[in-house]
Amino acid sequence: MKSFVRIGVVAAMIGIIATVGASAQEESDNRVAVETDWNVFAEPPEKPTECWGVSVPKETVNTDQDGNIKSVLRGEILLFVTFRPGVDGEVAFTGGYPFAEDSFVEMEIGDQKFELFTDGQWAWPRSKSDDPRILAAMKGGAEAVLTARSTRGTITKDTFSLMGFTAAMEQAEKYCNS
Repeated sequence: MKSFVRIGVVAAMIGIIATVGASAQEESDNRVAVETDWNVFAEPPEKPTECWGVSVPKETVNTDQDGNIKSVLRGEILLFVTFRPGVDGEVAFTGGYPFAEDSFVEMEIGDQKFELFTDGQWAWPRSKSDDPRILAAMKGGAEAVLTARSTRGTITKDTFSLMGFTAAMEQAEKYCNS
């Protein structure tokens, strides 16, 4: 399932990824807030039409199919929530590698589990109705754990802190609704 709107969002975010990844504390013209473990960006910053909160994982574990720890090279690993006209919080995840075809990403927040469909290196909730449920879980949770499988069979488990998530979402909504 491909979504041209979602692919357009990916293209808009690509320019920001390097800023958030390894150099998350550096300044960016598009960054409008930092809330603990979450950064908030607005595009364009003066009168934004798109805003997003983004975070990098606190822990990443890569294993082979037998559960043995494996060293692998991955690109940027990011968890996003985007706001734009008509979209009040769309969840997206990039694992830094191509996901296995016809696979899904499991997102676990506390005792709640969600499945994200995959398309290349990106994953999104299966339906728009899942986004509000995931956002509510994220606002009430301490961490989000995303587990996926690469095209090479590597199992990845990325743990994101949700500290500052609610404040970051409030900032993103404020910037895109002002």
